Amino acid sequence: MKKTILVITGLLVTVAVLFVNATDANVNGYDVGDYAKDFSLKNIDGKTVSLADYSSAKGFIVIFTCNTCPYAKAYEQRIIELDKKYASKGFPVIAINPNDVSKQPDDSMEKMAERAKDKGYTFPYLRDDSQEITKAYGATKTPHVYLLNKEASDKYKVEYIGAIDDSPREASDAKEKYVEDAIDALLSGKKPAVTSKRAIGCTIKWKDA
Repeated sequence: MKKTILVITGLLVTVAVLFVNATDANVNGYDVGDYAKDFSLKNIDGKTVSLADYSSAKGFIVIFTCNTCPYAKAYEQRIIELDKKYASKGFPVIAINPNDVSKQPDDSMEKMAERAKDKGYTFPYLRDDSQEITKAYGATKTPHVYLLNKEASDKYKVEYIGAIDDSPREASDAKEKYVEDAIDALLSGKKPAVTSKRAIGCTIKWKDA
């Protein structure tokens, strides 16, 4: 009897591990304090975009997001406002769509371009078709924010990871604006008081192994 229970327990653990790996394909990635590597991803205008393209930037608001997730849609205007508020201060938004198009056809480059035009995006909207950059960062949700502080021409330190604010529904309900507070701290020469908050959103649609 005990042997049977042990076998069943082992099977349940194996299934649980497989489930976690299936939903969060990469549990590693950058931590606060790590240095993020540059990337080169295609934008909706057909051009490639890299962090190195922004020679005068002080840092970046890198956001993994998409067209289709209800949470991403709820945060969409807030992402637009972040770029409008902070791009001129040296912290532009760079949005990256990581979803596998075979699982979410409405996250195709064509649909991304349509949405960006309709919503008036003022920032690049890139596709990570290989999902290699998404895995390198460790993003698991849409939206998922990585705030980078540029320390040198090729050194981008991760200063904050997680949610945009504490209200996944209405912007007016937000009491804590994590990303804004973190950027304001960096602009004043300080370290963010809050460096991570769990990202709330849809799971990224990973390619089948």
